[in-house]
Amino acid sequence: MKVGILQFFGWRDRSVPLNSVYETALERFSIMDQTGYDAVWLAEHHFSSFSVCPSVHMMGTMAAARTKRLRIGTAVSLAPFYNPLRLAEEVALLDVLSGGRVNWGAGRGFERSEFAAFNIPGEESAPRFHETVDIVLKAWASQRLTYHGRFYNYDDVEVLPKPLQVPHPPVWMAASSLSAIEWAAGKGFSILMDPHSSRTDLIAKRRHYAAKLVEAGHSDTGRVIPMARLVAVDETAEKARAVAKRVAEWTIASYIGPKHAGNVRMEVRDFGGKDPVEFYLDEVMIHGTAESVAEQILTYGAEIGMTYLMAAPMSARSFQLLTDKVLPRIAG
Repeated sequence: MKVGILQFFGWRDRSVPLNSVYETALERFSIMDQTGYDAVWLAEHHFSSFSVCPSVHMMGTMAAARTKRLRIGTAVSLAPFYNPLRLAEEVALLDVLSGGRVNWGAGRGFERSEFAAFNIPGEESAPRFHETVDIVLKAWASQRLTYHGRFYNYDDVEVLPKPLQVPHPPVWMAASSLSAIEWAAGKGFSILMDPHSSRTDLIAKRRHYAAKLVEAGHSDTGRVIPMARLVAVDETAEKARAVAKRVAEWTIASYIGPKHAGNVRMEVRDFGGKDPVEFYLDEVMIHGTAESVAEQILTYGAEIGMTYLMAAPMSARSFQLLTDKVLPRIAG
């Protein structure tokens, strides 16, 4: 299977200088370029130390400058927060500067605090996302763009540059909810599957997506569907579980509670009667020794049909062992 890295920029310890978060990521990009990874997928978030990368396009230029073959993915460009023409320009410029190595992943977003700070009503997030994606793709495909929609209107605008990849970079839509999956399938878009779904949810959502593709007259054959998984690897299963538990606690605290009321991803999450942290450890995360993690990943491939792992390493040691011990066993 193909393997990419979902790169978060977590700043869990504020006694550590913030710039070290970026330095660590930049070092990873160079390592990934030389060790068989397909792509780095950059995660955009705002106003939270959970991940301090507000511009995946700016970070993407740094990744491109430090690599030769590694593809540069956005996971995702949070489309509702951009003027569509600016978004089309930035992604196209990144594609040109990287020599045609961009994978464009777009998403609606889920954190209500971000929508509030950007002054976007939550009920507008989905239609703004859909309209922005439509405009970006039309801007890339048209010499001059004329568009009249609900939120944006343009007349005879020349959007430059155009992407280096023709007709445009490969496109994926982040799809966690059933409504998002159905919209993407109806439009024929490939999807990115999120790291917070349980194994059971991942199977159900993948099957639902395939069925909806067929209903809409699109083929599921040969589609590359990156599935994101949080991965902890260590010398012993106990050490790996301890790492995973710390990240699970951090993730839950970052997404659940009064500060995050109305969070469309987590407030409605069914934890199956379990403590949320235990649910993540048992149902969501992949953790263990290198041998165990490789076996778990290959099982995902056999049972779920996962052909592209988007791994989010939960520690520096996890990234090292994933690269040195796991990647050679699973990548192809």
